[in-house]
Amino acid sequence: MSTVKIDGKGRLTVPASERVALGIKPGDVLFVERRGRQLIYVKAENPFDVLADDAIEEYRRGETRSLRKIAELRGITIDAE
Repeated sequence: MSTVKIDGKGRLTVPASERVALGIKPGDVLFVERRGRQLIYVKAENPFDVLADDAIEEYRRGETRSLRKIAELRGITIDAE
């Protein structure tokens, strides 16, 4: 657990070790949620980046599937033209 101080403009500094661990960079957006007397900060991520990362990992593991295979698994028929 880290300790931070709020400056006169209400800003706080996220400790460098936490920024590195969470991949937080200048310009990143954080969501803030109040839960009782706690503030919860969560790094906002582009959902397309998350999907792309998952697809890359799937490819590296050799687990990629064609659109035809995905359609077949869902019971969708694709006409070959």
